[in-house]
Order: sequence, then structure tokens, then C-alpha cells
Amino acid sequence: MRVIFAGTPAVAVPALAAVAASRHELVAVVTRPDAPAGRGRGLARSPVGAWADEHGVEVLTPARPREPEFLDRLRELEPACVPVVAYGALVPPAALEIPRHGWINLHFSLLPAWRGAAPVQHAVLHGDELTGASVFQLEEGLDTGPVYGTLTDEIRPTDTSGDLLGRLADSGAGLLVAVLDAIADGTARAEPQPADGVSLAPKLTVDDARVRWGDPAFAVDRRIRACTPAPGGWTTFRDERVKLGPVVPVPDGPELKPGELLVEKSRVLAGTATVPVRLGEVRAAGKRAMDATDWARGVRVGTGEDFA
Repeated sequence: MRVIFAGTPAVAVPALAAVAASRHELVAVVTRPDAPAGRGRGLARSPVGAWADEHGVEVLTPARPREPEFLDRLRELEPACVPVVAYGALVPPAALEIPRHGWINLHFSLLPAWRGAAPVQHAVLHGDELTGASVFQLEEGLDTGPVYGTLTDEIRPTDTSGDLLGRLADSGAGLLVAVLDAIADGTARAEPQPADGVSLAPKLTVDDARVRWGDPAFAVDRRIRACTPAPGGWTTFRDERVKLGPVVPVPDGPELKPGELLVEKSRVLAGTATVPVRLGEVRAAGKRAMDATDWARGVRVGTGEDFA
């Protein structure tokens, strides 16, 4: 089949590469427009767009997918199907109707669980033990279309969102190509999503990433892992914001008040509503990330000082 791939961030690149290497003809990619990036805030191509440039594939960057010029070019290219991974914009009916087989979306959850922009982050945050990926028919509703296929993956106790998303991006690429093959062969069957089990996964904000030291240790652990690498778990120390890497609950640790810090020879502990957690990396504003013990020595954490 002639296909156009739609996607934007680095997590979409494994699927793009798999589609390009498949039996299908990749005629173009659709991605978000170049955006300011880096300290100089110069315009930069999205990872999907950069991959396409490197491989000589036409790149379409509509500000909005409803633009007449974009729709005209989509018709000219005559794709049979548009596979989508994390494109980042709502696709209007006028665009959905152009390919004979529509647009099919690789989504990183077991639908109808965690519909929305941050399914992996919410799965980690809420302590799910199992997640996966789904390929479904894109329609106007938020991740509501019928599902062609799924795969599952166990969420490991130390998984960050970045870890889990990386695994699902790789395994999901194979699922997406398998669905494209089935569509081309006429054997694909999409099943409606069940009405039960729907949950929503809006994008996690910076406020969501602030550590609540009054929560139990397991919840502190999940929040930081869910927000790693982005937007990044954080707290304040001496009224200045510091970012925190993943922590480890310490069941046999000393009793500490929520947020209270204890510096020991080889570890730094912070109190929660239950047991303390051992800090991993700490990154003060404008500084590089460092091991918590080095950070604590550098700032000379005093007795009774705490995170807020």
C-alpha cells in the first residue's frame, strides 16, 4: 500500500523506520511544524521530520491539518492508509476521509484504558501492573475508534515512563506494521472498544510533577517515576526548586517527618507519610544532575532541614 506516516516526537521514529522497511510504500510524512529548541531557541525539525529529511522522504508540516493546501497535497499523494504515532494535533474529518483505509493510530495503552496524551505516565502513576499498545482506527472522538490489535507489557517496579515508553515504541512498531499488512491483505478486523474500563490520561503538568511528601512512600516513588524524564519530578529546598530522579522506598528506614532529610554516609533519605525514601539523583536549578550524597555534601544539609 501507499502510506503516509504521521508523527512528531522521537518515540514515533521506531514505528516510522519499521513502516519504511516494510513492504509498503512510504510516500511522505506529516509532522508538526519546526519549533524553537535549545538554548538559542532556533527552529528545529521534529525527530520524525529529521528522519524523513535524512532518508529523502517528503515532509508535510501543516500548522493545522485542516488547511486546504495540506488536504490538497494529501489527495495528490493518494495514500491508501495513514499510520499515526504521537502526531500531536487533532485530525479533522476532511483529512480522515482521504485515505481509503483511513488513519490508524498506535496508542501506548490497552484501550479503552488511558485515552489521551499521557497513557504511559498515568499507568506508572496509578501503579498499573500491566499495560501495552493498541492500534485503532482514528476517528473524531478521543482515542475511541475500533481496535485492530494489541500487545501487552508488564510494568516493572523500577520502570520510569521513559523506560516503558521506549519498550512500547519498539514493540508497537511491529504491531503497527502487522496491522498494515493485514489491512493490505484484507484480513484485518477492527473490534469496537468496550464501554467499561474507560480512563483518561491528560498530559501531566509541572504542578502534577511536584512531589507530595505527605503521600505514602509508594505514591512518592510512582509520581517521580511517572514524571521521568518529563516533566520531571521536583520539590523545593531552601525555597529553591530542585529536580529529583527516581527514589527507592526504605521499609526498614528511620522514622522521619514528611519531607525531612537525613544525610547518612552512603545515602540521603527523605521522609514520607509512611517509610522514608532513598534519593537518587538531585538537580538544583542551573546545575547538573548529581548523586544525592554529593548534592547533600555540597549544600551542607543541616539537621532537621526538609523538602517542601
